[in-house]
Amino acid sequence: LGLATTIKAAKKKVEEEGPEVWDILEDVIREHPVLLNRAPTLHRLGIQAFEPVLIEGKAIQLHPLVCAAFNADFDGDQMAVHVPLSLEAQMEARTLMLASNNVLSPANGEPIIVPSQDIVLGLYYMTREKLAARGEGMIFSSVAEVQRAYETGQVDLHAKVTVRIKEHDLDLDGTKHEKINRYETTVGRALLSEIMPAGLPFSLIDKALKKKEISRLINSGFRKVGIRETVILADKLMSMGYTYATRAGISISINDMLVPPEKEQLIASAEAEVKEIEDQYVSGLVTQGERYNKVVDIWGRAGDKVADAMMKQLREEVVIGADGSVAKTKEGKDLRQESFNAIYMMADSGARGSAAQVRQLAGMRGLMAKPDGSIIETPITANFRDGLNVLQYFISTHGARKGLADTALKTANSGYLTRRLVDVTQDLVVTEHDCGTSEGLVTKALVKGGEVVEPLHDRILGRTTALDILNPETGEVVYSAGTLLSEDEVENIDALGIDEVKVRTALTCDTRYGICAKCYGRDLGRGKLINMGEAVGVIAAQSIGEPGT
Repeated sequence: LGLATTIKAAKKKVEEEGPEVWDILEDVIREHPVLLNRAPTLHRLGIQAFEPVLIEGKAIQLHPLVCAAFNADFDGDQMAVHVPLSLEAQMEARTLMLASNNVLSPANGEPIIVPSQDIVLGLYYMTREKLAARGEGMIFSSVAEVQRAYETGQVDLHAKVTVRIKEHDLDLDGTKHEKINRYETTVGRALLSEIMPAGLPFSLIDKALKKKEISRLINSGFRKVGIRETVILADKLMSMGYTYATRAGISISINDMLVPPEKEQLIASAEAEVKEIEDQYVSGLVTQGERYNKVVDIWGRAGDKVADAMMKQLREEVVIGADGSVAKTKEGKDLRQESFNAIYMMADSGARGSAAQVRQLAGMRGLMAKPDGSIIETPITANFRDGLNVLQYFISTHGARKGLADTALKTANSGYLTRRLVDVTQDLVVTEHDCGTSEGLVTKALVKGGEVVEPLHDRILGRTTALDILNPETGEVVYSAGTLLSEDEVENIDALGIDEVKVRTALTCDTRYGICAKCYGRDLGRGKLINMGEAVGVIAAQSIGEPGT
């Protein structure tokens, strides 16, 4: 570029790190992916490719949505950066490893780019509905009008309003048909509808969005509108979630932990039951073992009852109208609605915490385990809201230490299991397209104790049919043998009332060395039939080992 005359002068210029060096560096790294890896690399999503962006700071800034795949968080994690040099390496990184091409987890085909924590909380908060909110019952001609009304403070984010919303139907060839429907919905959901890609119906977000619902939304996006639109949608969901989580200003205080008034009485009745058992033991009616089991059982039940009472109290609240007074029903009773309690919202949305943790905060901590694994029969009846006494605190330390020791041992065992699994399966590779077998497994829904554990459609999704599937009424062939069953086919099979299907499986594959693509079925991480040469053994081994650590 004529900035330096010799190589030595150029080297000196680079070492001085002047502004022109950075401009040139930006030029050099454009369109050049780099690989990011976080140890431990437990599955193939532990190394992904990214387009680097130059920044001022010294820290690597990672996109929040890929943190789940790396199991990364922002508390001092370190990552390694590798630069693929040859053109072939760059091409492979771009086509196979780019983070935006890895939306689905290779272990189960569920989306792995799913919002978590703050994002979930923000989206949940903006799609909740509040009764008697400011602006309830207003009618808008478009989402832009809702936006204006919200920004000028005419309506509340959670108010029920009627809006005309544009939706697009997609044909198979990708042509859009615009249609406008009227919806009774909330302001927040109407605002969220702006980021929906063409081809996804408004009904997907016309509810309080919890983590599972958002995962389902991204999944249907991937199936219906393709990977590119889905990644853009996930990105927009992320910025929306952060924005509204910030605006909501949700925080927790000790007053959000509501201890149920029934707690005293529930514990007193449990104590009475325990005393009765003790008396029976003293008079020799029950053995030591029976007494211990009964006492543990009584306290376990008491803990559950306290937890239920607490959740019932947290779940509902009285409605405060726009004028600050308590809203009433037609009968003159207080109007009640789902609670906007911060702790309840965090647990309910799936952002952070669970019922079991809220129970320790405001219910009772319950039974604790000794280091040898046995349960201590005197439970901790206090909770963190009221505080523990010295004895209760001491009993807690038993369980806490056991938890830490177990975690350390579990990780080591799990790593060793993964290593043995990989050792055994590493040369299992997809070697041919079709081995031509008509063998397979007859698959039904899994039923345990009269309850469906896993429905048929989950078990046959992404597999290949071994025999023709016939319509049970007419006897005509619906799907011929060798059809890869995707979501649409599986829904159709469910609708026809077919309750068992014979599908190809790796167990009956006739390929001599390796396995054939038809018997394996769908590549879960890509959503289509597996490619030749894919190391399916290692994928299986990593998918079993990764959750265990």
